[in-house]
Amino acid sequence: MKNYVRRLLLSDLLVNSSTTQRIAYIALMTAFCAVGNMFFEIKFADIQFSLTIVICALTGIIIGPIFGSCACFLGDLVGFLYNSGGFTYMPWIGIAMAMVALISGLVVNGLDFNFKGDIYVKLLIVAVLTFLVCTIGINTTAFWLIYNNRKVPYFAYVITRVFVQGQIWNSLVNYSILIGITPLILELKIFKKK
Repeated sequence: MKNYVRRLLLSDLLVNSSTTQRIAYIALMTAFCAVGNMFFEIKFADIQFSLTIVICALTGIIIGPIFGSCACFLGDLVGFLYNSGGFTYMPWIGIAMAMVALISGLVVNGLDFNFKGDIYVKLLIVAVLTFLVCTIGINTTAFWLIYNNRKVPYFAYVITRVFVQGQIWNSLVNYSILIGITPLILELKIFKKK
């Protein structure tokens, strides 16, 4: 039981690393998240395109759900401080990104499927859960509560944000990239179980 809980909290990479290596991996992934927020994000009025879903999901998968979510939240904050674009800090976005890492790490590292191509099933589960929980449940709901003043009914706002403001397209691009590169990344020698 203890080994299973440890595996859920830490990725295989961190379980098999020394304390110094763990700190280095966590710092590296935090910097990766910050750089992603600094340079891989385009904002125009209410429309935003970024690769933060891919970056945060990979962070949760590579260093595990707990440390991954901390790295993503901190990376979002640092990235915002560098590239705010004149906008106000929105902590729920950092929380949503932390949840992307948490969900991704739990699903990919925690579900123990044993069939060829199981990683693709896990990544599809990650895509559905993170879209529903993070994009709609956290981000869209927070925007509706804070900025809409309930002038527009919730589900009409969700449809507008997802389809008119393009969150569906941003998400589809991110999930396509995630599904395309994650199996390749996990095949690297560094991520193989020892």
